[in-house]
Amino acid sequence: MNMLTSKAAETEAPIRTVAVVGLGYIGLPTAAILATNGLDVIGVDVNPGTVKAINNGDVPFVEPDLGVHVAGAVSQGRLRAQLETPAADAYIVAVPTPFKADKSADMSYIAAAARAIAPKLSGGELVILESTSPPGSTRRLAELILGLRPDLSLDGRDGKPVLLVAHCPERVLPGRIMIELVTNDRVVGGLTPEAAEAAAALYAVFCQGEIHLTDAATAEMSKLVENAYRDVNIAFANELSVISDNLDIDVWELIRLANHHPRVNILQPGPGVGGHCIAVDPWFIVAADPGNATLIRTAREVNDGKPGYIVEQVRKAVSEISSPTIACLGLAFKANIDDVRESPAVEIVRRVAEQHPDAEILVAAPHKDHLPQVLAVLPNIRHVETDKAIETAQVVVLLVDHDKFREIDPASLEGKRLIDTRGFWR
Repeated sequence: MNMLTSKAAETEAPIRTVAVVGLGYIGLPTAAILATNGLDVIGVDVNPGTVKAINNGDVPFVEPDLGVHVAGAVSQGRLRAQLETPAADAYIVAVPTPFKADKSADMSYIAAAARAIAPKLSGGELVILESTSPPGSTRRLAELILGLRPDLSLDGRDGKPVLLVAHCPERVLPGRIMIELVTNDRVVGGLTPEAAEAAAALYAVFCQGEIHLTDAATAEMSKLVENAYRDVNIAFANELSVISDNLDIDVWELIRLANHHPRVNILQPGPGVGGHCIAVDPWFIVAADPGNATLIRTAREVNDGKPGYIVEQVRKAVSEISSPTIACLGLAFKANIDDVRESPAVEIVRRVAEQHPDAEILVAAPHKDHLPQVLAVLPNIRHVETDKAIETAQVVVLLVDHDKFREIDPASLEGKRLIDTRGFWR
């Protein structure tokens, strides 16, 4: 199926009620933007705390402008949250797809969503998988539902009511989700052309970008390829930073000069790669074709290895200090958010704490009011204010380039050993 850009934005979507299954960093913004554009939206989540917060008009995580949309939609009666999956005209599945120990995708959350949706269907509904998934996941979702509902079909053969199933991957940047949901182009892939058109019509309710139609497997792969492309480029910068350290070269100055070439645009190195997308999605490609995805695999290994390199730098910095105090600045996987999924900063802090049980690890994370559980269980880690962390530390490790850290007085860093993974204090 090779469909042209959808013209669905020119017509009004007939869908009036949407159930969004999974109210995380993508599901809740999607639910809120649909609701503020006039649809009745029921959000579904397994976490009672999340359901309660949303029904109170609150947002359980940090994302600019999301709170305004949620509060407005709830107050207008357009958005509500609950634990049980309801009947609806359309379903958007936005549940997690983490990878397992062997780096293959954990499809259990998608399967659970399918089991919850199946009994609510009567025919004619639209089911969209928005979770980032390996090629074939949308078809597997459909097969799970049809296995439970053999009275339905994808194509209407034998007179059975039709179920429309499509994939529409999110393509937004944390910290700009509410902007990019509206302005970014969308890729929509259907198991049938009719499903793709129906999904495009739904997203046209709020999407001002172009909506590009294709088949489901290509749509699934497009998201993985976008993130694998970025991962490969980040790996080049991270490998370059290690080489530069060994050659006593300032990698940030090196990149700045190289980027003056009109056809060179090297990215900035860091302590690794985090988040649910770039740190995860390339592995889905590797799992799909392990014999040929050699460059993608190597890039993942380079980026996954960078936290270990930073931990070794910390070891060298404290090697001559008895019972050191180490300030670690930042936990999120990128600047100015609170999301710690797959964060290299969290991994670095954990490994430093475990390798140096006699050290006191002071963590400053201005966008979080508590430590993630993986760190909270370690007795030598404390969550403190930034100034307090720096004041008593002999070693300061900058892991995330939060804007808040730009307020640090340079004088407070004098005499301390600095490990700057972001080129923050060059």
